[in-house]
Amino acid sequence: MSADPVQVEFLYGVDSSVHDDSRFYEPPRVVKFRITKKTPKRIYYLASEDWEARRRTGFVDRQRIEADGEIYQRNRHWSAPDFHLYLAPPELNQVAKPDLGELKAAMAAAHPDRGGTEADFIAARARYQNAIAKEAST
Repeated sequence: MSADPVQVEFLYGVDSSVHDDSRFYEPPRVVKFRITKKTPKRIYYLASEDWEARRRTGFVDRQRIEADGEIYQRNRHWSAPDFHLYLAPPELNQVAKPDLGELKAAMAAAHPDRGGTEADFIAARARYQNAIAKEAST
């Protein structure tokens, strides 16, 4: 009486919630949406990460998402995690925090007294000051 477990399939989206206050920043994360039904034309999914609390169902064009591997939902708000859906989990490229020591060294190396040009020094100094300002705001 051992029944094979049913494989649960998912569509994937990205939750990149943006808040006005940087104290509440959360990096983007991959969100899974459980597929509930597949027909020849559509794939139906639960459009909520908390499947038990809300049972809002969405659907996508099956031929388009299977051909492209991703699809945009024009009927969803751009900030909704299911606005842009993927068949496979997307890879998120997180921007690394700049190293102030490296930026300061690059600024010093670009100084005109050390053989750099004025334009290179101004650009390096701007990058250094932007990094300091971002670090001070967090």
